[in-house]
Amino acid sequence: MRPTILLFDLDGTLVSTGGAGRRAIERAFNVLFAERGGSREACGHFSFAGMTDRAIARACLEALGIAPSEEAIARVLATYVELLDAELAPAAAPGFRVLAGVRELLDGAAQRREFATGLGTGNVVAGARKKLSVCGLWERFPFGGFADDSEDRAELILAGARRGAERLVQPLDRCRVVVIGDTPRDVAAARAIGAESVGVGTSGFSARDLLASGATHVVDDLTDRRLLGMLLGR
Repeated sequence: MRPTILLFDLDGTLVSTGGAGRRAIERAFNVLFAERGGSREACGHFSFAGMTDRAIARACLEALGIAPSEEAIARVLATYVELLDAELAPAAAPGFRVLAGVRELLDGAAQRREFATGLGTGNVVAGARKKLSVCGLWERFPFGGFADDSEDRAELILAGARRGAERLVQPLDRCRVVVIGDTPRDVAAARAIGAESVGVGTSGFSARDLLASGATHVVDDLTDRRLLGMLLGR
């Protein structure tokens, strides 16, 4: 089979953080911009699902009437990352969990020499590391595409695909790329770079929703016994 790069979304696909990420972003805006209404005015009007951290910071700044300069975005995200530890602590995030089937699927993928398994996530690297270190999964992903690479999800997915090709010691155009995610934005990013996608109905979008958005395959969750065959291209 062709060398295959697997790029996993993080939030809602690998883990549920119990809202830790959103709470940390909201706290960042309360700390930095309390005089402008803080998180209530910045973040209260939209869902973060499938958005990159940089895009979230930009949208929140614009909602407050603040120019989303690189400096302002960096300040928000640095504060967010600093506050994330407290929100991931067991007392703050009792709902944090690794989603069903994740560890088993990663174990299966690790046994395939033709697979390179990484992340394709809208998190900044520092945030992704903290979220996955809590549950011992960070070391399972030696590469990835992150919001540090681009605010645009398709571009960060492409960055992750290039790193996966390097690990496989193959040109990217000889590799099969499969994006695994739980939102239509994951599917759209995969389609934008000509990759396949597996839509996972583990958050607010059903398998039917994800199929309608153009997913190559859909599963209800990562325990689906057909999944490894999908990743193998069968």
